[in-house]
Amino acid sequence: MKKVKALISFVFLITTLHSVAQKKVSDLTLVYDAVINTGTSEPKLADAFDGSTTTIFLKSNLSRTEMVSALASFTTIYNGQTGNAVILEEVNGQKLLIKMNADNWKEKNKKYADIKFVDSTETKVIAGYKCKKAVAQLNDGTSFVVYYTTEILPENMDFNYQFRNLKGLPLAYEVTQGNLKISYTVSSISLNPVPSSKFDVPKSGYREMTYDESKKLGM
Repeated sequence: MKKVKALISFVFLITTLHSVAQKKVSDLTLVYDAVINTGTSEPKLADAFDGSTTTIFLKSNLSRTEMVSALASFTTIYNGQTGNAVILEEVNGQKLLIKMNADNWKEKNKKYADIKFVDSTETKVIAGYKCKKAVAQLNDGTSFVVYYTTEILPENMDFNYQFRNLKGLPLAYEVTQGNLKISYTVSSISLNPVPSSKFDVPKSGYREMTYDESKKLGM
């Protein structure tokens, strides 16, 4: 009987320690800084991304991702409950609003449909959080590196289709755009409540189009 009690106490202790170390949150704000690593053959694209910041606002099933650079800004508002999304683009004075349903969203992100993450033993600390290194493997044969933490986890991991199957929160990762490799590293993390108004879709000021219409324009 004593052995059973000791075993129960041990399991309870392990569960408690795990829950303390792994904090789930519904509201979260992440700011990532972007750095161009390679490629000089596309200077205009490099200018568009170098020094840019990406801010992600999370609130339960809602997410808002803002990428802002000197030349353009792109905002994605995603509803994880319905699967619908809205993209806001501001480029050269043009303001576009593109609506997507759940099927459109999956099609847009089909590159990451069966993405697999392979952990390594390498770790590093980013923004005060211990992160594990993983290599993401895509169906097209390409791969990239991501560092993620399990110390803090959003309630909804669907905010980023690319990382929805990752076992933690990505704090540093790579993205390839043409011949350029862009590294994103989180520079700020806030657990403060995110206003619901962050996820309101503008009702005016933008030229509205469907996802299919945007594809025809090569967007």
